[in-house]
Amino acid sequence: MSVLLTLNAGSSSVKFSVYEVTAEPDLLVEGLVDGLGPEARLILKPEDRAPLPLGPTDNAGAMSAILAALAPVLAGREVAGIGHRIVHGGPAFGAPVALTPEVLEQLRAFIPLAPLHQPHNLAMVTAAQAAFPSAIQIGCFDTAFHKGHPWVNDTFALPRRFYAEGVRRYGFHGLSYDFVTGHLRETEPDLAAGRIVIAHLGNGASMCAIRDGQSVGSSMGFSALDGLPMGTRCGQLDPGVLLYMLDQGLSPAEITALLYKESGLKGLSGISHDMRTLLASDAPEAAEAIDYYVFRIRRELGAMSAVLGGLDGLVFCGGIGEHAAEIRARVVDGMGYLGLTLDAEANSRDAGRISAGPVPVLVIPTDEERVIARAVARNLTG
Repeated sequence: MSVLLTLNAGSSSVKFSVYEVTAEPDLLVEGLVDGLGPEARLILKPEDRAPLPLGPTDNAGAMSAILAALAPVLAGREVAGIGHRIVHGGPAFGAPVALTPEVLEQLRAFIPLAPLHQPHNLAMVTAAQAAFPSAIQIGCFDTAFHKGHPWVNDTFALPRRFYAEGVRRYGFHGLSYDFVTGHLRETEPDLAAGRIVIAHLGNGASMCAIRDGQSVGSSMGFSALDGLPMGTRCGQLDPGVLLYMLDQGLSPAEITALLYKESGLKGLSGISHDMRTLLASDAPEAAEAIDYYVFRIRRELGAMSAVLGGLDGLVFCGGIGEHAAEIRARVVDGMGYLGLTLDAEANSRDAGRISAGPVPVLVIPTDEERVIARAVARNLTG
């Protein structure tokens, strides 16, 4: 039996899944290498076994650990294809593509635009090619869902030559938005054809305005820094702040590290990038970080509603969006003018539908790996 493998490599973790190759891929096993670095651990589901400590682990080590964990599942099965999440596809890539040497060379050029993710994405491609040299390797891009944005949402008010060079708003978390919109088409077709805002809230966070299943606005832009504050990333920032930092003698490398790794919830609170830790804290700095996070989501929700000319539905997904009832409640509080109110009891148990007002508010667990698996299966089955 042929199987396919998906690899979703982030800055601190690698999610992996094995599917049987069918028209709708059948999940066999999934897992996670968490905490890449000095204290990595492997979690395999659905066996519910205790996490396996791995010690200091990089991407190559994570690949070795994944292969060891999957050995019983892969025994006697051919790995025909491997699908990879690639965060940045630039202006060239708007659909899944075979990762040839020429394509990989193009993707390396986008590393400065997604330095927390792109190097890890490409490192896992290299590791997978070494482990399965005969398997086809398919790249699936977070930016692809947003291609076809209206020009006004794509461009910056810079001299036009920069747009031609690729300096434009790309948008991210496209695999997540792809899954959620597909799920809505199957379960809520009337809503899927309307005006929806999806809030992907996790360690990385963004929001997307979607009309009839198509992205027409994203909170993220040229890089994965823009829009909402995130775990360690700043979100929207006056470019004058960057000029100030340069005038103060900070190097571009120092500014990059500050904006990507020391800002966001971590920088505002001085405590943690993890929303669970901040919600459990009594420190005023934790409360202020959460206040800012909620404020920016509410501001973006209003903006996305304006882009859409109204609102027919709101969807929460991502780790915070799916599990932090308090954040959802605070975002929706006072949004009755948009038709948004919550059922407190349904919200407290993370129900699929948590609204009490005329505009549906949904919680949909996202599944980026299934989107990747479907792309690989299409390639393998024609």
